[in-house]
Amino acid sequence: MKKQTKIQLSDHFTYARLLRFVFPSIVMMIFTSIYGVVDGLFVSNYVGKTPFAALNLIYPFLMIMGAVGFMFGTGGSAVVSQALGEGKPDKANQYFSMIVYAVIVCGIFLTVTGLLFVRPIAAAFGAEGEMLENCVVYGRIILLALTAFMLQNVFQSFLVTAERPKLGLAVTIAAGVTNMVLDFIFIAVFQWGIAGAAAATAVSQLVGGLIPLVYFFRPNTSCLKLVKTKTNTRILSKTCINGSSELMTNVSMSLVNILYNFQLMRYVGEDGIAAFGVIMYVSFIFAAIFIGYAIGCAPVIGYHYGAGNHEELKGLFHKSLSLIAIWSIILTAAAILTAQPLARIFVGYDAALTALTRQGFRLFSLSFLLTGFNIFASAFFTALGNGVVSAAISFLRTLVFQIAAVLILPLILGLDGIWLSIAAAEFLALLVTVVCFVKYRGQYHYA
Repeated sequence: MKKQTKIQLSDHFTYARLLRFVFPSIVMMIFTSIYGVVDGLFVSNYVGKTPFAALNLIYPFLMIMGAVGFMFGTGGSAVVSQALGEGKPDKANQYFSMIVYAVIVCGIFLTVTGLLFVRPIAAAFGAEGEMLENCVVYGRIILLALTAFMLQNVFQSFLVTAERPKLGLAVTIAAGVTNMVLDFIFIAVFQWGIAGAAAATAVSQLVGGLIPLVYFFRPNTSCLKLVKTKTNTRILSKTCINGSSELMTNVSMSLVNILYNFQLMRYVGEDGIAAFGVIMYVSFIFAAIFIGYAIGCAPVIGYHYGAGNHEELKGLFHKSLSLIAIWSIILTAAAILTAQPLARIFVGYDAALTALTRQGFRLFSLSFLLTGFNIFASAFFTALGNGVVSAAISFLRTLVFQIAAVLILPLILGLDGIWLSIAAAEFLALLVTVVCFVKYRGQYHYA
């Protein structure tokens, strides 16, 4: 009998098969984070501290604009995978197509809006003079590729649902390599400064968003394709509700980052923003494992829930918690040990800034012990179609608890309180996660 090599959503998932299936998504997210890091690395070392701080000041606004893509991607993936699990492929393709077209319309609208408001928003964040101009230049160029960026976020989820995670990985690598190569050419060779960094990122987003779009438009062998469809407000609403947790996560993170920037400007000035920028870049590499796992396993969970396979759902739940526990310990230890060399890579030209970044990252890294469980919980309830619980976890984790922590802890611990704020917020969120897991286990039969 020929051994099955292709992993399908309907399969029984052992640890090995689960890891094989989610591996491309994990690598995809790691690679995405790495090429984002390279962007900051080039700006910091070739353009300077002020443009690097400007990039990090305006970046939360750009992520808020692009967060709609995450909402449609994760929420839509849950809806489509459940339809596939129920044996309704035609409906699945209609829903998929409608969601993609909706993203394109939203992307165009948000691009125009962002271009109009990027300057006053940067000024409201506290940017002035050279920093303000750098914010505007970077923001406007990135916004030109916003629709493609949103599509890239959408297809990261749907390529997994379509049982093509390796294609998603290949697209991400292509986009990442494009960004890295163009960063070197535009910044190091042509010396275009922060405009070069923005142009490199924008081109890479076009690659990441348009290749999957062409793939799904053309005849393909996956279970999903773009077809003629019509607006279904019920499904669109369900998609938005299901994906509201991911929207909330990204918007909240961006809003909280703005608050962090205000607090850091108050305590240590421009150096604080630069240090925080480094920490955010590097921390995303570590968190990418959890995010990638959540993206990879969510369609599997949604499929088996839709198919009523309770035993498989139980297995996925327990295996996921075990894997996350192991990764949490390993990643926390790795982050603490590598804090010094990572700080030197980014800001080694400034000894005081290097020391500030190292101390900040070591304290920040304690959050990795807890982050994975909360990320998985949000994705888990999204996959089950319970967007309300998922959104509640994300809302509390990324907004309420973090705002409280970053406002209160510095009053007690000073600057260290800012770096420890995310760990404190993740701990409080974990308590909520545990309560939700216990409360809904009977309803969804996962434990």
